[in-house]
Amino acid sequence: MEWLKDPENNFLPHESLRNFDDGVCITHIKDKSGLSQSTISTYLTNMEKCGLLILTRHGKWSYLKRNEKLIKEYTDFLR
Repeated sequence: MEWLKDPENNFLPHESLRNFDDGVCITHIKDKSGLSQSTISTYLTNMEKCGLLILTRHGKWSYLKRNEKLIKEYTDFLR
């Protein structure tokens, strides 16, 4: 989640999009994490299912970005 907060400083844009408007390619997140495909897939799928991440697909590529609105609502609730 911390890496996705500032994708420009943590990842290179995917060659097909060249920006982070739709998030970070899941392959790049997996590579940076050093975790296995199945482990990172489980973590990211669960965060997407609970609304913390927003999934966007472009062809065969999947991108994730933080759902800042929900994250803010949650942190405000905790305060």
